[in-house]
Amino acid sequence: MITRTFTQVDVFTDTAYLGNPLAVVLDGSGLSSADMQHFARWTNLSETTFLLPPTPEAAAQGADYQVRIFTPGGELPFAGHPTLGSCHAWLQAGGQPKAPECIVQECGQGLVRIRRDGSRLVFAAPPLQRSLPSAQLLADVSAALGLAPQHILASQLLNNGPLWLGLLLDDEELLLALEPDHAALKALGQKVGVAHIDQGVTATPLIARSNREARAFGPRTSTPGAAQGVAQAQVRAFAAPIGVNEDPVTGSLNASLAQWLIADGLAPSSYIATQGTCLGRHGQVMVSQDDHGQVWVGGDVVTCIAGTVTL
Repeated sequence: MITRTFTQVDVFTDTAYLGNPLAVVLDGSGLSSADMQHFARWTNLSETTFLLPPTPEAAAQGADYQVRIFTPGGELPFAGHPTLGSCHAWLQAGGQPKAPECIVQECGQGLVRIRRDGSRLVFAAPPLQRSLPSAQLLADVSAALGLAPQHILASQLLNNGPLWLGLLLDDEELLLALEPDHAALKALGQKVGVAHIDQGVTATPLIARSNREARAFGPRTSTPGAAQGVAQAQVRAFAAPIGVNEDPVTGSLNASLAQWLIADGLAPSSYIATQGTCLGRHGQVMVSQDDHGQVWVGGDVVTCIAGTVTL
């Protein structure tokens, strides 16, 4: 066991302790997968990451570092809040990207591009595979959520590394009132993300601005919303199969929801998703599709704990 640099950050918030915490071990060299899993189970956070040098193959393609991502229940090939939080920690520790305009992270899903927008970080959503869920799965999940089928406007299986069942609901209050049977969801082995898009906020004021990314990643306010002409979404993520009943703020889910909903015309090309409300959090996820069709997902990150850990 050796002493390693360690930090704990809060992701998708500019106010500490209102987002999703992430533990980051900045030097994971010499640790086995079992060692990493043991520590992730001990931290009991939704994710814990370990930074390593990129593999030679990834380095040849421009990767700056490698990240391994663990939940209390297992390793993930990709996750959004660990992507932003790990990049923040790496940069804060003095990491220097090969290309000044873009940081490249290697993870189990492949290479992920991350940009700096002032102090905020944004990542390019990985390619998405999606399909319709079976009627049986939809019925079983609806029962576990206590959700009547008529409140589901659309559904989709979403895979960008993690696999989610995405549900678009017709009512925000209903979404916030859900009290799932987490044991039933765990038995089904299905992570579920539910979303509501505020249809009262249209994209019309946004179209006048020429740059799609600027719409979502432009001037900040403490309470972004309809007053700024930006559409809103409310999101919840239930992940009992990986040991997390409800995740405070979920980048991978928000990325795949955005790719699906924007492509199918169910959401505007820029919006802000709020997540964590039912857990006393106020995560803010900035979503924007650029002129090439690439969806970018961004948010603020703040450091809460900095020190060392013996592993």
